[in-house]
Amino acid sequence: MNTWGVAKKWKEMCEKGKNLDCINELYADNVISKEMPGMPGESIKGKQNVWNKNKEWLDNVEQFHFSSISDPLVAGNHFSSKMHFDLTFKDRGRQQMEEIAVFEVTNGKITSEQFLYSLE
Repeated sequence: MNTWGVAKKWKEMCEKGKNLDCINELYADNVISKEMPGMPGESIKGKQNVWNKNKEWLDNVEQFHFSSISDPLVAGNHFSSKMHFDLTFKDRGRQQMEEIAVFEVTNGKITSEQFLYSLE
């Protein structure tokens, strides 16, 4: 699958709430995931560890009030998407989050992801 195909499938799966299935299907075994400096899980390596990080985040969500994912923007073997969430976490209450996610695709698999957002 080319970068556009991976990006399109990533968006479709995430919009359906199949985030963990998305990792299983689209991510490389040696994927690297980066959060903003100083954040928990700042840099994680390996598909299972990325899956665990996402599962922990999803398990902490009490309610999704709103979510949106923009159409991917593809350049070469990278794609990005803007995500916006309004959700209530079990441990910190209701928050709105807006971020840019940037992905690298190699041989039809996501090999890196990075999330850029403001720390307010």
